[in-house]
Amino acid sequence: MTGTSLSSTPIRVGLMGFGRIGRNLYRLASETSNVEIKVISDVGRPDILHYLLQRDTIHGSFHYQARLEDNRLILEDNRSAEMIMGVAPGDVPWKSYDVDLVVDATGKYTKKSHMMDHLDAGANRVILAHLPEETIDRLVIVGVNEETVSPSDRMISSGSSTTNPVALMLKILDDAFGVDQAMMTTVHAYTADQPLADTAGEDFRRSRSAAENIIPNDTPTAKWLEAILPQFKGKFDGIALNVPVADGSCVDLTCQLRDPEATVEAVNSAMRDAAKKSPDVIEVTDDPIVSSDVIRNRHSLVFDAQATMKTKGRLIKVLGWYDNGWGHAARLLDIIQAYGRFNKKGGTA
Repeated sequence: MTGTSLSSTPIRVGLMGFGRIGRNLYRLASETSNVEIKVISDVGRPDILHYLLQRDTIHGSFHYQARLEDNRLILEDNRSAEMIMGVAPGDVPWKSYDVDLVVDATGKYTKKSHMMDHLDAGANRVILAHLPEETIDRLVIVGVNEETVSPSDRMISSGSSTTNPVALMLKILDDAFGVDQAMMTTVHAYTADQPLADTAGEDFRRSRSAAENIIPNDTPTAKWLEAILPQFKGKFDGIALNVPVADGSCVDLTCQLRDPEATVEAVNSAMRDAAKKSPDVIEVTDDPIVSSDVIRNRHSLVFDAQATMKTKGRLIKVLGWYDNGWGHAARLLDIIQAYGRFNKKGGTA
């Protein structure tokens, strides 16, 4: 999907939510000529949002100059985005801004009714940068099911940063060896909604300090994996452990393979073959990497060949790394480009 050929007319994007994923998407979109973010809706002050774009604690300074003039964010090549206040879906009259699609990167609005609010406000399509609560038109995992995208799709999700590598590893293993059942633990960097000091929240464990604890957490990945790979219905589950690092996560996936003769070398070879077919999405490393080594890595999955383990039976354990903000934003950009093929402005190539 990466590198999809489009006409010279850029895809005009409306963006709600200029947090971590939103700002990463803006940075990545600035490097391509066929995606232009025209409107940015957020509850934050434009001058502070501009500052956070220019100076990022994890990813460093923005390599392009972006100036703020009269609440308009202007890149050095004169592409510009109007910055407006919008609290919730439906607040922004997207039709007035003539955008081709809307990306909701708030992480807050996950219901079908929220997506309908965007559509009712004039959006042609809505892409959630997170998992939905209900079944929608399409959940797209690049490298797994991107060939299913359709011009009739109006409510789309790009999954989550964790769903992407899990689905990739499971599909590769299932195609090569057959997988009877599987279980995963994602060891995930802390997130913006966790407190830095103990404070009362809605969840007991998530009320504890993200900077000082390993915190077990539920993950919706298991539920939605069945929608992507229906053969795993009732055969897959998982948990998240949020840990005190700012970025860089990994998935520990344990599978019972159908093929008892599968070896560690055969599993790694299957991953290398998959990486050759999807070089923009999957990387295989033989280096002894740690979490900080995948910061700013655009791949959905950095497969750790050194970590593959197998018992004498059919049990296999694999490890996949990912930048939980940057890699996911890169896939979101891929999905925007894929649906851009169906826009009247974007041509049909």
